[in-house]
Amino acid sequence: MTFLDFEKPIEELYEQLAELKKTASSNEEVDAIQDAVKALEKKITTTRKKIFSNLTGWQKVQLSRHPNRPYTLYYIDQLCSKFVEMHGDRCYGDDKAIVGGIGKLDKHTVMFIGQQKGTDIKMRQYRNFGMPNPEGYRKALRLMKTAERFDLPVICLIDTPGAFPGIEAEKRGQAEAIARNLFEMAKLRVPIICVVIGEGASGGALGIGLGNRIFMMENTWYTVISPESCSTILWRNVEHKREAAEALKLTAENALEFGLIDGIIKEPLGGAHLNPESAAKILKRFLKKELNEIKGIPTDEIVNSRIEKYSKMGSVTIKN
Repeated sequence: MTFLDFEKPIEELYEQLAELKKTASSNEEVDAIQDAVKALEKKITTTRKKIFSNLTGWQKVQLSRHPNRPYTLYYIDQLCSKFVEMHGDRCYGDDKAIVGGIGKLDKHTVMFIGQQKGTDIKMRQYRNFGMPNPEGYRKALRLMKTAERFDLPVICLIDTPGAFPGIEAEKRGQAEAIARNLFEMAKLRVPIICVVIGEGASGGALGIGLGNRIFMMENTWYTVISPESCSTILWRNVEHKREAAEALKLTAENALEFGLIDGIIKEPLGGAHLNPESAAKILKRFLKKELNEIKGIPTDEIVNSRIEKYSKMGSVTIKN
């Protein structure tokens, strides 16, 4: 089990629990320490509740990057009884950082699109650490247009440290690809539901993040720049990433308060990485509820409400 720095008290309790279990060399001794084991397990739960009841912005960033946190393909596998992945942008290539395809979520047939980071070093390199190139965003747009053609709702699962910033990506039109997606998503004639399941950084997240309903899982973040990059710009080093995270107001609670999202999806105690199956079940129930509510809304209303939603963001009232 991997513990983050702020989980040190929990790690120490787990070490005590492991030592306690080792001391029992017979059935009689096992029976004798059962009460002590139960007491320690209860203390672990109590300590975890206390720590996770007051997380800072930086701590939530750490949780969103936990190496055992479930990614897009895991959720799709758990959500869908059938899933057919679709590849390529029909222009340049198939970006492995963006995955998508048609899936069967109980009675709903939907188009899934999301960023995929990879579960080990080799796969992270293969997936470019979840940082899409222009062809990834163009693939996403192709899938959205396919969904529109067949009247399928779109579900976008967002988890990226940002769009790939390499020179080759810029040469192939990174900014234009993201801008084109925003333009086309604004007027897409089918419902779009977006969920931040991990990191939601900058235009890399926005490129598949313009929807009728926007949600964040509890231990995720969503803002214009990563804390490290913000610290580098403002303080000329990454040492102030914690202060940057607080200044950016990047948590789900902040986004909900600012009206940037429509709700927060709870995670199992300790984060989605501790119980991925439970996290997937929670997400599935949530998505089914949203799909049932959004189903049947007239097309014009879907488009107009989406445009109105984003037109209201950042508006201010000046009093004389």
